[in-house]
Amino acid sequence: MRFGGKMQTIEYIDSHTEGEPTRTVVQGAPDLGDGSMQQRRAILQAEHDWLRTSLIHEPRGADWLVGALLQKPIGSQSTAGIIFFNNTGYLGMCGHGLIGVVQTLAHLGRIEPGRHSFETPAGDVTAELHEDNSVSFTNVLSYRYRSEVALDVPQRGTVTGDIAYGGNWFFLTPTSLPIDRGNLSELLRQASAIRQALTEQRVTGRDDAVIDHIELFGKPSDTMLADSRNFVLCPGGEYDRSPCGTGTSAKVACLAADNKLAPNAVWRQESISDGVFQATYQNADGGVLPTITGRAFVLAESRYVAS
Repeated sequence: MRFGGKMQTIEYIDSHTEGEPTRTVVQGAPDLGDGSMQQRRAILQAEHDWLRTSLIHEPRGADWLVGALLQKPIGSQSTAGIIFFNNTGYLGMCGHGLIGVVQTLAHLGRIEPGRHSFETPAGDVTAELHEDNSVSFTNVLSYRYRSEVALDVPQRGTVTGDIAYGGNWFFLTPTSLPIDRGNLSELLRQASAIRQALTEQRVTGRDDAVIDHIELFGKPSDTMLADSRNFVLCPGGEYDRSPCGTGTSAKVACLAADNKLAPNAVWRQESISDGVFQATYQNADGGVLPTITGRAFVLAESRYVAS
C-alpha cells in the first residue's frame, strides 16, 4: 500500500501466550481518528482491511495468528487502545492477545511492572504486569446468558451446553473425547458441527449476537496442574492453542452461576497445547469480573513492506 506515493512500512512484534501467537502492530498503521475503539474498528474494517489481511493471511501470516493494533487511547489514564483481529474479521476482546500486548510493551520499554488500563471495542480492561513477567488482566463483565441449551446436531444427536459471554460469545459443552492432539481432527469436526447447528437453528447470544466461539471441555491431563482442559474453536475455523482468555472468562461465569466456584477461588484452565491460565472472579451486577493470569513471550521484531 502506498500513501502519497511513498512506500508504507508496518512495524510489528510477534509473541506467543501459552502457545497462541499475537502479532502486535506498533507503528505505521493508518490513522483511524479519535473516536472510540468500536468506531475505530469500524473504520479499520471499512477502509483499511488490507492491514488485517496482509498481516494475517499468507504469505506473511497464518490462519491461527491474532493481530493487535495499538491505538492512542481516549482516556488520559489509559495506557493504550487495542483493536484485535484474526483471519476472518475483528474481535471485541482477546485475552491471550492482551497478555501478548502487555509483554510486547514491556519488551519495548514502554511500561514497567504494575497496573495498566487498556481500551478495547468490548470495553476497558485492566492488566497487571508482575515482577516475574506473568500478566493478569481483569476482563469485561462476563455472564451466562442461557443454560442447558439443547441443540440437534446431525450425526451426533442432542448436544446440551451453556451460552455465555466473556468478551466474545461462547457455546460451552462437555465432551467425552479426550482433549489431546491425537483427537484434533475429531474435535474440530465436533465443534464445527455445533457451530453450524447454532446457525441453522438460529440460536444466538443476547441481542441476536452471533455465537462464534465453541468451547469443548473435559478432564485435565493432571488434576494437580489444572481443573479442566478445553478446546476452543475460533471464528476463522482455527483452534486456540492457549486456554483462551475470553473462553476461560465465560467458563468462570458459568461456574459462578452454578455456585461451583466461589469469588477469589482459583480455577486453572488447561489448553489442548498444555498451557494453563489461572482464573478468579469478583461478583458484579449482571455477572462476574474475571481475572486471568498467564505468560507471554516475545518471539520477533519485524517490518512489513507494503508495496
